[in-house]
Amino acid sequence: MAKERPKQSPQVMTVADAWHITPNMVRVTLCAGFVTDLPEGIEGAHCKIYLPECDEDFAVFRDRLSSGPRPTMRTYTIRHIRPWIGEIDIDFVDHGDVGPASSWARQAKPGDFCGFGGPGSVKLKTFHADSYLIAADMSALPIAAATLEAMPKDAKGVAFLEITSHEDVQEINAPKGVTLHWLDHPNPHIRSTKVPELIRALPKFEGRVQTCIAGESSVIQALRGHLMNDRKLNKADVYISGYWKIGLVEDEHQKLKRSTVA
Repeated sequence: MAKERPKQSPQVMTVADAWHITPNMVRVTLCAGFVTDLPEGIEGAHCKIYLPECDEDFAVFRDRLSSGPRPTMRTYTIRHIRPWIGEIDIDFVDHGDVGPASSWARQAKPGDFCGFGGPGSVKLKTFHADSYLIAADMSALPIAAATLEAMPKDAKGVAFLEITSHEDVQEINAPKGVTLHWLDHPNPHIRSTKVPELIRALPKFEGRVQTCIAGESSVIQALRGHLMNDRKLNKADVYISGYWKIGLVEDEHQKLKRSTVA
């Protein structure tokens, strides 16, 4: 089992490659020497990506990363790790040049750089359920895919994966007993209703169920109540998290989440 590493200052990583794996998802391969010290099996763990300004000098960026003011930061998921060659893959939803992370990823090329903080912990550390329920929009597709690929090969369950267009379907090495449903949702700025409706329509759960559910906060809020109050799932078996909220940038969303918890 992968252990969470102690917190430390962000480190600089270099872009080894960047390309569209689907029309609306960019994969950036990042490399650095410290990755060789990270354990295998941390796909699905979150990390912080610190973004340089356009044409920012490397030395200036490195100094800001260590001494401040800190560069713009966004939270992402480790999709793949290859510690034996010091590489990780991060998948970015392509929002055009509207957001700083999307803009950076779209233009990233070998030799570019960014900052990296983390990694955090893997969300589903063990798999012990009779069946699994996975749900994600494009922002959470990396954690859903990583979770599906980490499951025991005899796992059973269902996954609802919401994508911008059917061309965004990805190859996921999921257990044969987990049925993948790919759902088109072309406008992420309009709240989705498909996934909550489909999950509510599922038959009564039999046995123990683990979940990995993430995406837009209003969808997550609706599903959390259903799973905990109506389905009576064990809280320890439920990973469900709002990754973003319509109309808010990440800093605003994180502040809202903290105030809600408080």
